[in-house]
Amino acid sequence: MERTSTVYKTYVEILNRELVCAMGCTEPIAIAYCAAVARKALGTLPSEIDVAASGNIIKNVKSVIVPNTGGLRGIEAAAAIGALAGDAEAGLQVVSHVTPDEIAALPGYMEQTAFSVSAAESEFLLDIEVTVRAGGHFATVRAVQEHTNIVLVETDAGVLFSKDPDEDMGKDETAPDYTLLNVADICEFADTCELDDVRPILERQLACNCAIAEEGLTGSYGAGIGRVLLTAYGDDVRTRARAYAAAASDARMNGCDLPVVINSGSGNQGITASVPVWKYGKLMGADDDTILRAVCLSDLITIHQKTGIGRLSAYCGAVSAGVGAGCGIAWLRGADCEGISHTLENAVAMISGCICDGAKASCASKIAMGVDCGILGYDMYAGGNNFRPGDGILGADVEDTIRNVGVLAAQGMRETDRVILKIMTE
Repeated sequence: MERTSTVYKTYVEILNRELVCAMGCTEPIAIAYCAAVARKALGTLPSEIDVAASGNIIKNVKSVIVPNTGGLRGIEAAAAIGALAGDAEAGLQVVSHVTPDEIAALPGYMEQTAFSVSAAESEFLLDIEVTVRAGGHFATVRAVQEHTNIVLVETDAGVLFSKDPDEDMGKDETAPDYTLLNVADICEFADTCELDDVRPILERQLACNCAIAEEGLTGSYGAGIGRVLLTAYGDDVRTRARAYAAAASDARMNGCDLPVVINSGSGNQGITASVPVWKYGKLMGADDDTILRAVCLSDLITIHQKTGIGRLSAYCGAVSAGVGAGCGIAWLRGADCEGISHTLENAVAMISGCICDGAKASCASKIAMGVDCGILGYDMYAGGNNFRPGDGILGADVEDTIRNVGVLAAQGMRETDRVILKIMTE
C-alpha cells in the first residue's frame, strides 16, 4: 500500500486518534474530566456538584474503583476527585497528577459537598453534564459521544464555549473517514506499512498495557482472573495470552493507577487488542517488528468492528477486541486475508451477543473468553472448518458480517441495554 494513498494516511490517522493514554476506566474518568473543566471555569472549589449522565455512563461507573481516590467507587467519587484535584488539561489522564495529600483530603471534601446524580434524558449513549456551584456562581460542562468531546462550557457570566451536539451526532468534523476501514485493506496495511509511521503509538500501547498486565499478575486486584487462568489451565501459549490480558483488566477495573492505551474509547479494548497478541508473539519467538504489525492489525480490526457498534452499547466491547486479538494471532501464525476473515467470522459466530453489564471485575473474564474465541476461530479455519454464511448473524462475507454485528449491537440490543440498566439501578 502506497504511503501517499488516502487509505494509508487515513489508517495512520485513525490509529493516532484512537490509541490514546487513559488512567482508569474511561467512563468515571470522563466524569472526572468534566468536573475538572467545570471547576476551572468556576474558578474555585465547588460546594455543590450535580451530575446528569446517560444510562451507559451510569452502568460503567457503578462498580469500578476510581484511581487515586483511596479505593472509592461511583459517580460521586469520580466527580469529586476531578473537582478537587483533577488536571483540566490532561484529558483522560485527568487524575494522574493527584497527590497523596489530595487523596487524603477527598473523604472530607465529599462529606462537605452536596451531590446530585440523575439520569440524563438524552438521545446520546454517551452524555455527561456536570454542574458545579459555589458562592452563588455556577459552571456547567457537557460532553457527548466521545469521552472528552466537550460541547458546552457555560457559567453564570455566559457561554464560554459551545458546539452543536446534534451535528453528526457530536462527532468531530475533522475526524478521519472511518468508512475506509475494511478487512482487505487492513491486512495489506499491516503487511506493508512503514513501521516508523505507527511504531511510536504501538510501542507506547505495548509498554503501558503490558506493564499493567504484569501488575495484575503480581498484585491483588478484583477476582484475580489472570492468576486463576494460569493456576487452573497451565502455562501453554494460549492460556498465557488470555491470562495476561485478563490480569491487565483485573488491575485496571480495581483501582490500579497505571495508565493504559485505549482502543475505541475503552481501556479494556486497548488491552485486549494488544496484550494477548504481544504475549503470543513473544512465546512463539516472533521478533518485535512482526509483533508490532500483528498488534496493528488487531487494533484496526477492533476499531472496524466498533465503528458500527458505537462507543457504548449493550454489546460487550471486549468481545470485539478479543476477535481483533484472534485475528492478530492468526496473522502471527501465518494467516492471509482469507484466514483472517474466516477467523473473524468464526469468532463472531461463537460469541456475539455477550452483554455489557457495566465495567467491573468480571470484565477480565469476558476478555479471556473473547480472546479464546478469537484463537479458536483461527484454529477452526486452519483445520478446514468454518461456519457458513447465513449461520445466525453471519453475512455473505466478512464485511457483511461486521455490518450485521453493528446492527445487532446498535439497534437490536437497545432494549437489552435498558433492561440491564434497570436491573443494575433498582
